[in-house]
Amino acid sequence: MALLRHLFFCCGIALAGCMGLASVGAQAQSSVGIKGAPAAFNTECTSCHIGYAPGLAGEANWRGIMGGLDKHFGVDASIDEKSRQTISAWLLSHAAKGSRYASASPEFRISTSRWFVRQHDEVSSKVWRRASVKSPSNCGACHGGADKGDFDEDRVRIPS
Repeated sequence: MALLRHLFFCCGIALAGCMGLASVGAQAQSSVGIKGAPAAFNTECTSCHIGYAPGLAGEANWRGIMGGLDKHFGVDASIDEKSRQTISAWLLSHAAKGSRYASASPEFRISTSRWFVRQHDEVSSKVWRRASVKSPSNCGACHGGADKGDFDEDRVRIPS
């Protein structure tokens, strides 16, 4: 499991929750996942990474991610069809609608979206490669409250 987590974080999925957004506040994570999310999301999606708020990506990204779970950033994250449909419906109904977050990103990675890149433009490539950070997808490395949906810039601590 540790190897799967490492592979997943190193692939750069980041999505989603790696910066402080007012629009995410309503979907802040609790200790059991994102409030209001279906149980399948809080079980399946948080077993390898933090549960990213659906408002951090648009419908195209969520369709791409959920349609390719068998090759989910280098890992087979397949789930049963009922769970896939439930999670997909919830993600799509809460997906970003505005152009700021909704545009599709390369390979459906939130960490490569224009919005994410712009929000993290001051972070050098050397920081992303640090052993303590590993990749842009490891939100919790700098955002200590990422698992609870807290991405307040005033609490960012970039590890050495």
